[in-house]
Amino acid sequence: MNILVINSGSSSLKYQLYNMTDESVLAKGLVERIGMDSSILNHKPTGKQEVTEVSEILEHNTAIRKVLACLTDKEHGVIASTDEINAVGHRVVHGGEFFKTSALVDADAKAKIRQLFDLAPLHNPAAMMGITASENNMPGVPQVVVFDTAFHQTMPEKAYMYAIPRVLYNKYKVRRYGAHGTSHDFVSKAAAEYLDRPLQDLKIITCHIGNGASVTAVDGGISVDTSMGMTPLEGLMMGTRSGDLDPAVVPYVMNKEELSVGEVNSMLNKHSGLLAISGVSSDMRDIIDGAEKGEPNSTLAFEMYEYRLRKYIGSYAAAMNGVDVIVFTAGVGENASLLREKVLNNLTFLGIQLDAEANKVRSGDPRRISTADSKVQVLVVPTNEELVIARDTYSIVQGING
Repeated sequence: MNILVINSGSSSLKYQLYNMTDESVLAKGLVERIGMDSSILNHKPTGKQEVTEVSEILEHNTAIRKVLACLTDKEHGVIASTDEINAVGHRVVHGGEFFKTSALVDADAKAKIRQLFDLAPLHNPAAMMGITASENNMPGVPQVVVFDTAFHQTMPEKAYMYAIPRVLYNKYKVRRYGAHGTSHDFVSKAAAEYLDRPLQDLKIITCHIGNGASVTAVDGGISVDTSMGMTPLEGLMMGTRSGDLDPAVVPYVMNKEELSVGEVNSMLNKHSGLLAISGVSSDMRDIIDGAEKGEPNSTLAFEMYEYRLRKYIGSYAAAMNGVDVIVFTAGVGENASLLREKVLNNLTFLGIQLDAEANKVRSGDPRRISTADSKVQVLVVPTNEELVIARDTYSIVQGING
């Protein structure tokens, strides 16, 4: 079975085509600047030359059509026709309380995703555009939706409720939902497999640290708490997001600076975090480079980032009454050895012993960076959210086909 995995943004569309016989990637690519006359399609067929095309792509329907043309092209394609695509899996950020697992796309699923537009105004409408465009270009091909929030639907009420009037939950479902669920699910399972231990016996703290970042407490394979909230703004300090702050800051700053709701929302999501403190960049590589050169703002940004990440790890060890494994993943988590070193060397009270040399090694495979006798095992596990989407899509479509 060949499965096309799509991650649709408002002006972009990422894709990967999987052969599920061996879970190999036949091709992957990215369409950028959708809605402009200078859109860019970058197509990477496995074992063939990469192709870049600049053209006018005004909406997602055309973007999907261009992607399918690349996949079936005689020279740089990887399949003979679109008939060889057996199913399409879509990443959808917000599943609310409707979706505890991935689901087949039907009228009911689409209606529920639209109901959640208010909870994810930047993401769910874009995902719907990808779903609609896929249905238009591949009629009759099963579509499956995989949700960032689904893995966290196992959180208990004490973890997901906010201490605000309950009517706001009853009327508008204001609560913690979390994000990056496909990644936290994947790396927690991969960690148990790497250690050759039953997942149900492990207390794992997974740290998905990229430009957006979140930490999850996984107890026996179940998400019991996570740092992101109703939206991805809550929790850790991130590339451009503020993370946790006193809610009273918002009306105070709005009043002092005469900001609109939209302006303060943009400030907290796009102009805060590492970018705001360093004044230089939202990229951890630039922050570390600046800190190593002695730049005080970059040093402060790094220290704040490390401190907040360490606090969340400690709080989740307390929440689960222990921790067996800590996992680092995503762009920063997999590559920023200095950040891992600083975090772990400040968590020695948990019995963590860092293997400094192992921590410096770069690899695309899961690896241990703690010593053999460390009380808590620490791993770096490359995430693969697209593969999770492909696997869920395969499972659901196989179920339909009997």
